[in-house]
Amino acid sequence: MSFDLAELMRQRHGENFELHAKYMNSKLTKVITTLGFDRFYERAEGCYLYDDEGRRYLDMLSGFGVFALGRSHPVIKSALRQAINADLPNMVQMDCALLPGLLAEQLVTRCHEGIERVSFCNSGAEAVESAIKFARASTKRNRILYLAHAYHGLTMGALALNGSAEFRTGFGPLMPDTTEIPFGDLDALQKELRRGDVAAFIVEPIQGKGVFELDSERWRELEAAVHEAGALFICDEVQTGLGRTGRFFAFEHYGLTPDIITVSKALSGGYVPVGAMLASDKIFRSVYSSMDRAMVHSTTFKGNQLAMVAGLATLSVFDDERVVEHSAAMGAIWRTKLEELTSRHEFLHQVRGKGQMVGIVFGPPTSSGLKRRWRVIEASRKAMFSQTLVVPLFQRYGILTQVAADNINVIKLLPPLIAGEEEIDYFVASLDELLGEAERKSRWLVEFAVTMAKGALRRTPSPPVAPRVPS
Repeated sequence: MSFDLAELMRQRHGENFELHAKYMNSKLTKVITTLGFDRFYERAEGCYLYDDEGRRYLDMLSGFGVFALGRSHPVIKSALRQAINADLPNMVQMDCALLPGLLAEQLVTRCHEGIERVSFCNSGAEAVESAIKFARASTKRNRILYLAHAYHGLTMGALALNGSAEFRTGFGPLMPDTTEIPFGDLDALQKELRRGDVAAFIVEPIQGKGVFELDSERWRELEAAVHEAGALFICDEVQTGLGRTGRFFAFEHYGLTPDIITVSKALSGGYVPVGAMLASDKIFRSVYSSMDRAMVHSTTFKGNQLAMVAGLATLSVFDDERVVEHSAAMGAIWRTKLEELTSRHEFLHQVRGKGQMVGIVFGPPTSSGLKRRWRVIEASRKAMFSQTLVVPLFQRYGILTQVAADNINVIKLLPPLIAGEEEIDYFVASLDELLGEAERKSRWLVEFAVTMAKGALRRTPSPPVAPRVPS
């Protein structure tokens, strides 16, 4: 019997949520159906998803930043077909294959001079785990500092550096010797560094959970304090890296020179998982210190030929299509058009982020009538207001977004880096219309918030306006 993917999917069409509920994460299934996000997607291209009824959805999540080049990019597809047809000798293990070396070379040449070597892995969390190990080996110290609101992954080591209690709760004692630093607090950082036991300070140049930022001066002060204490400065660029913020790495905006860099997500081209930890030769030699220790840090799929091809093809497209420059240009347009909305809508307070990493911050309005509306919505559940926008943005306008974090009234946008003015204009016009309705009439907004807080919806009702779907 031969395997026929198309026939299998035809026969089992529509069983998605039933299968997930029965064999996988039933609570995630409930969340998706409660929000009314339960669609049967059949294909994807560029910035858009298409369901089984032919409806098109503007993807402002891009797989949490994975699809920097959009979905189904022809160059990545062609490269992977070439690799499969070449019958490459994959993961021989006792070997030094060409393609991992070529991808490592490409990454190193895009970094500052202090970065000289690369260790490949399978995900951003695994890259962070690598960074922890290498920092401890290099400094002969144990403690790792991280920032409040941080998100570095959900494996046990990375979880110990997570600034959100909801992710940590229930998993028992985590990796010891970690300390949280209030976001941007130089005095608190210096106090911990003075103890002399800190191996490294790990940061996201722009935090994914909430899209929190610091200015260049404060970042350089934090980095200088770390280096003066003999510790290492780690930049987690898993989400912010590879053009997301309008520079190849986000730390470039602030003039930083991290000792260790972690990357993943966009490097995959959206097809084959890959992660990487980049550091100096000195740091690598502290781990791989002899022939006996040549394999003390490794992973089975580290040199997967298909992952290496996906990474090489992705970087090639970045150069050919000037993706980083495009991201920077679109970032300026995002900020201009969204900030114009802040002058007209009391619920919209601030626009954060750089490039195509955008945080839209909502807060209490100033007029008394809207203040009461805000209090009623927020009384149903903290930071419910932003969720009341995310759902109708999807159901009514066909725009897929997310809240930036639990208990924070921020909608985060991570569109494909290829997104242009057409996509920006459509999102901004949709948000403008939705906020206008929220200010003019409140019944649907309040009822929606209360119902959502109770988790009682199967398919959430949209505001009573004719639907408008992108064409």
